Amino acid sequence: MTEYKNIIVRMPNWVGDLVMAAPILYDLRQKFPDATITAMAQKPLCDLLKKDKNINELFCFKKVKQLFLRRKENKNIIENLIEGKYDLGILLTNSFSSAWLFYQGEVKNIIGFRKDFRSFMLKKSIAYPKEEIHQIEKYKKLLKPLDIDISKTKPKIYVDKKEIERAKELLYQRGYKDNQRLIGINPVAKYGKAKCWPIERFKELAKKLCVDEKNFIVFLGDFSAREEIKNICLDMPDRIINLAGKTTIRELAALICQLDLFLTNDSGPMHIAAAFDIDQIALFGSTSDILTGPYSEKSIVINKKVKCSPCFKRVCPIDFRCMLKISVDEVFDKSIDILKKK
Repeated sequence: MTEYKNIIVRMPNWVGDLVMAAPILYDLRQKFPDATITAMAQKPLCDLLKKDKNINELFCFKKVKQLFLRRKENKNIIENLIEGKYDLGILLTNSFSSAWLFYQGEVKNIIGFRKDFRSFMLKKSIAYPKEEIHQIEKYKKLLKPLDIDISKTKPKIYVDKKEIERAKELLYQRGYKDNQRLIGINPVAKYGKAKCWPIERFKELAKKLCVDEKNFIVFLGDFSAREEIKNICLDMPDRIINLAGKTTIRELAALICQLDLFLTNDSGPMHIAAAFDIDQIALFGSTSDILTGPYSEKSIVINKKVKCSPCFKRVCPIDFRCMLKISVDEVFDKSIDILKKK
């Protein structure tokens, strides 16, 4: 077996996928303890990996839409790859462009899935798994040419004490007390409305949970969801606050790791919570919890598994039965069962 010394891993482009890919970094570190391992990821997602103990370097780059700027950015990426002199490259993305950059950047021994007409650039071209297995296991199949068996390794995100203290300060400033149970609610998802439980139901659920004075509730979400979440929080009690769009991705992670309970759609923050082994209830409809469910025993998935699900559509073309069949009372009752143990 070749003892690789300089390894680069092209991480996925979505928060949830990046978190699900984190075990690859751990497994590589176990196999090649003396190697320099570089994780390559888009900004600002790359920030999630800043404290990862399994990597030596973080290669962050911008996603650029304008053609001229994209060419300039790609030129910079290629130059940095050449300078890095990587003797092993692992592509966790499936695009032609990601393989092309590695190829142009003179990365040796590129491993990736056989997708998007890019096989000629790969040293090891792996057939994309057809079986219905979790995304984490799919990523791990790429390590087979390195004699790394599919492991039990779970995703993990690293935050330090200072980051946790800063996140707590955000909560203290808004009335949170240490003797309260902290409940996070993420009522949005990037891929589309079909993944989302009606936001009015999250609002009703928050009000029901807030009846108990021990509960303090924080709504979370990214910058694109800030107005939508702001609107549903306008007439909420004081113990329900809104931090959507007000945190960096690392601040979001530092907040999630302190939660007593997380209520969420299938989303990136759901996977962050799973990486911290936080008690959570994840609501699924248009997507499959078998393929991308939270990878944690502390996660409860509610999925009504209606006939048309999973459809993987961005917008439901019919009556949204997969999500509408999930009642507020059902989620509330399961939440109470978890909170009773806190």
